[in-house]
Order: sequence, then C-alpha cells, then structure tokens
Amino acid sequence: MRPTETILQFLDRINQRDVNKLAELMSEDHRFVDSLGQTVQGRDKMRAGWQGYFTFCPDYWVSHEEIFEDGNRVAVFGSAGGTIAVSGNLLPENKWRANTAWLAVVENGLVKEWRVYADNKPVYDILARSKAVPQA
Repeated sequence: MRPTETILQFLDRINQRDVNKLAELMSEDHRFVDSLGQTVQGRDKMRAGWQGYFTFCPDYWVSHEEIFEDGNRVAVFGSAGGTIAVSGNLLPENKWRANTAWLAVVENGLVKEWRVYADNKPVYDILARSKAVPQA
C-alpha cells in the first residue's frame, strides 16, 4: 500500500472516531505533534489522547483537498472542525472549522508520525467564552 493510501485510511478512521481502529494504523512508536509543538509519543498514549479529544469534541471531522506524497512523507491540506462539548452538550455556538494541514511519515504501512498545522483560535475562543475545560 502506498503512503497516501495509508493516510487516506487514517483520515477516514479519524472521521469514524473509533480509537481502536485508528490505533491499528499507528506504529508502536507513533509520534503526534500538535500545532503548538506539543508531542505525544507512543500508540497507547495516542489512543488515550484521541479518546479524550473525541470526548471533548464528539463530532470532530477532517477533510482533505490536496495530498502530496514524497517518499514516505505525505502532506495533506484540508479542514477540520466539530463542536466543543460543554457539560455534555453540543451547542451550535460551539461549532468550529479551521483550515488545517498535516504532515505524516509512513513506515511499513503504519503512521509513524502525525503533525498538525492549524490555527486554534476558533477553539480557544469557544473555550474562553464557555469556560469549557478539555478532558483528557
């Protein structure tokens, strides 16, 4: 399978919000780097990280418009969005969308690294307004 095909499956599994299926596509030493440069290392830690994020934003989604492959690196340009849950409620005013890019490294058909590049201001504005606290 080509690296781009692996990443398309990874994006699809993000949209399914099934952390176990998502983790199946991560290498054991998977590395996640968010748009602030914070890093999480390891498939099991990222499984928990995704579970927490899907609790925080239960309808989180990603979409792609352009994908470029260079060897085992894949760059994806698209959008991400969802609704920040406050006390278990998905209020319309907590819906967000942002242009997003991702850079992935694929080895042996698994995602070894997943880097996110996005403007988090829409989410921060919702958090400040609603006093929501991300749950991990």
